[in-house]
Amino acid sequence: MILIDYNGIAISNIVTQKLEIEESFIRHMILNSIRMHVSRFKEKYGTDNIVIAADGRRNWRYEAFPQYKAKRKTNREESKIDWTEVFRITNLVFEEIGENLPYKTIKIEECEADDIIAQLALLTQEFGRGEPVMIISGDKDFVQLQKYNNVAQYSPVQKKFIKEDNPRRQLLELILKGDTSDGVPNILSDDNVFVEGIRQTPLSQKKIDEIIKDLSDGELLYAASWYRNYQRNKKLIDLTETPEHLKQEIINNFDRQVVGGKKSKILPYLIEKRCRQLVDSIGDFI
Repeated sequence: MILIDYNGIAISNIVTQKLEIEESFIRHMILNSIRMHVSRFKEKYGTDNIVIAADGRRNWRYEAFPQYKAKRKTNREESKIDWTEVFRITNLVFEEIGENLPYKTIKIEECEADDIIAQLALLTQEFGRGEPVMIISGDKDFVQLQKYNNVAQYSPVQKKFIKEDNPRRQLLELILKGDTSDGVPNILSDDNVFVEGIRQTPLSQKKIDEIIKDLSDGELLYAASWYRNYQRNKKLIDLTETPEHLKQEIINNFDRQVVGGKKSKILPYLIEKRCRQLVDSIGDFI
């Protein structure tokens, strides 16, 4: 199974490489990135279950924590990038991929791609599945899935494998520290620190080590002053916390898609969209 974080190969590349916002150019970049990764990993991870996962327009985390990624909207408004055009193009290409390439494409209205990829990786833990999984994304949240021996991760932007020797501890540390990029404070800080521009309460590595030791010793921490914030962060960061009805929607979407007949559509699609360089490498897509 190859699970591709669509934002990780589309939006991230546009931002990091400062790409020109032009439809044919962005389309070629996205398709070429998919081609390269499928070609590189298909021998080990197969081509039966290649999934392109994209973010929905809404996100269940916004209701759980209204400050989630709140600064990202402000940063985009201040950016010189034409985000309206970026999203128009990337959404269009995502739809084209679903119609013309032999991959499953999943976008659930209330989910992030993280939820989709995590749930499909968890699906392989069921009896009789156990297939190897390659996650194409630089998102550090996926490291927690490396607690399963069949899951690996490759960052398309950094062009390297992401390997964590102790993914369970990494998840605990991330919950304790929070995630500045997503607007999630550390467990000692209030919900509004990032949106109000307030400095976080410092959380030392010594304190982190003490908490993790207490957790491993089975200490009951629900009376701690920060326990409420620990629960807040766990809900937002731990990928097993996706609401059950959304987990089921992801699985249903995955199971009902049949992609076998799409191989014949690849060449006409690439010709129609004038992706001449990709026509010569059409075999890499399958």
